[in-house]
Amino acid sequence: MSAGPSVTLSAVTEQHDRTVLPGPRFRVRARHTESTLTVYQAYRPQIGCAAARNGHFPSSWSRDRMTWIKPSFLWMMYRCGWATKENQETVLAVEITREGFLWALRHACLSHHVPALHGDQAAWKRQLRTAPARVQWDPERDLRLDPLPYRSLQLGLGGEATARYADEWIVGIEDVTSLATEIHARVRAGELTRAAELLPQERPYPLEDDVLAHLRA
Repeated sequence: MSAGPSVTLSAVTEQHDRTVLPGPRFRVRARHTESTLTVYQAYRPQIGCAAARNGHFPSSWSRDRMTWIKPSFLWMMYRCGWATKENQETVLAVEITREGFLWALRHACLSHHVPALHGDQAAWKRQLRTAPARVQWDPERDLRLDPLPYRSLQLGLGGEATARYADEWIVGIEDVTSLATEIHARVRAGELTRAAELLPQERPYPLEDDVLAHLRA
């Protein structure tokens, strides 16, 4: 009997992948509208709750450290342990402008050295030091938070990008901790179809080839 839920979960995941997340290994997938894109972050309640309540980050939110935004809800769940990890108990869905997201990608550098893109390592390090944003591609996750064969974009913002994010790009902030908790509960109960139905609908995000050309690992 123990094999039943695993088989069912695989079927649910495969169906979700075929209908919503097909395509290249390196491609941005997100919940988006004609003018905005949703990314996820997790914070301790003192920051997360204040941000959701006021629509902007409080003064206690540090602008001096790199902040990472994630278009994938399930990768955020992997990172924060379904909102159970310390200082990550509040999950935020942050809606930002497409223009801001595009600016960040165009000004980003890969977080690791790729000789075909950067030449020697010293050149890459110089670019990394001066870039206001950085990108890394990590395996996307399924409902069990196991890795999938394609990658999920993680976008780190620092310096000018952090200020632009906080002051210009944010359209709205929503506390989605209860959604994370409900989906997790459905997965633990074996209600996998229902869990998949509750996931935010993430679709391939349209980008010109040149936007990601310098960011494909």
